[in-house]
Amino acid sequence: MVFRRFVQVFEGENVSAAFVGGPDDLAARSSRGSGTGAVSGAGQAARRLPRRTELPTLLVALAIYGGFAALTWFHAALPWWVLLPLGAYLVAWHGSLQHEVTHGHPFPNARANELLVLPSLWLWIPFRLYRESHLAHHDDAHLTDPLEDPESYYLDAAAWAKAGPLTRAFLRAHNTLAGRLLLGPLRCLYVFYRAELTRALRGDAGHAKAWALHAIGVALVLGWVSGVCQMPFWHYLVLFVYPGMSLTLLRSFLEHQARPEVSERSVVIEAGPLMSLLYLNNNLHLVHHDKPGLPWYRIPALYRKRRALFLASNGGYFFKGYGQVFRRYLFRAKEQPLHPAAS
Repeated sequence: MVFRRFVQVFEGENVSAAFVGGPDDLAARSSRGSGTGAVSGAGQAARRLPRRTELPTLLVALAIYGGFAALTWFHAALPWWVLLPLGAYLVAWHGSLQHEVTHGHPFPNARANELLVLPSLWLWIPFRLYRESHLAHHDDAHLTDPLEDPESYYLDAAAWAKAGPLTRAFLRAHNTLAGRLLLGPLRCLYVFYRAELTRALRGDAGHAKAWALHAIGVALVLGWVSGVCQMPFWHYLVLFVYPGMSLTLLRSFLEHQARPEVSERSVVIEAGPLMSLLYLNNNLHLVHHDKPGLPWYRIPALYRKRRALFLASNGGYFFKGYGQVFRRYLFRAKEQPLHPAAS
C-alpha cells in the first residue's frame, strides 16, 4: 500500500495480544483484506453502520462547519493570534469527525456519511485513502508493526539501515513532541505526495476516484475561503491547515507503543473537556481500539465503568492530560525510531 511507506517513516506504533473486550472483539479483527478499497474483517467490524442517525455527531459537524464559516467570514476583522488557535482547532476537529465517519458514524447510510466530510478542511489527503489506511490499522494483531500497520511510526531494520546520519537525526528530532508538531506536517506532506506521484508515474490509477472526490471537497473549501471570504491562500495554509495538522499529530504522538502484549500498545490520556471534545474522546485510545465501532460520546462512560481494568490491561501506559505529555516529551524523544523487534 502506497500510504504504508508514508506513515512508516512518519508515525510510530507496534503489536499486542489480548484486549479487555474479550474474545468476541478479538475475533472480529482476525482477518485482513488487501488492495485499494478492500477492507479487512477487522475494518468491517470497525465501521458497522448505526441503526439510526446519531444526533451528537451531527451536532459536532454543525459546530465545525458553522464555526469554520464564521471564522473565515470574519477573518479580516480578527488578529492572527485569534485566527490561528481557532482555525487549528476547527481543522483538527474536522479530522476527528473524519475518523468518526471512517468507523461508520453518524448515519445508517455509508454514502451520507462520506458526504458529511466531503469538504476537506485540511486539503491534503483524500478521505477514502485515509479511511482505507485507518481501517487496516485496526488489525490489532499487527499494531505498530512497520511492515503491517499503515499508521506505524516505527522503521524496520532495512529502512533504518538505509537512513543516513541526517535522516536519523531528523527522525530522532521528529520523535520529540516539538519535532512532531513543527516538522511532522512537512514530513507527512512530502512522503505522502512522493508516494502518490510514484504511483501515478507507474500508471496506477487505483486512487483516481479518491482523488477526484477529494478535488471536489477541496474546491468547495477554497471556493468559500478564497472566493467568497477573500482570505489569501497562504493565510489559510499558515493559520488553519498547518497548525491543524500539528494539533492532530499531538493526539497521535503517543497513541501507540511497541509492546509484546497487544493491550499494552494503546495509550490512555485523561484529557480535559476541551481536548477530549477536539479528539472526540480518541485520547482514550485503548478504549477505541477495544471497541472501535463505539460512537465517541459513549466512550467516556465505558472508560469510567471499566477504568481499573483498562489501565491494568495496558500496563500503565497512561497520562493525566496533555500538559503531562508536553512536560515530559517537548524536547525529549519518546523512543527510538527503530522498532524494538528489529533492534
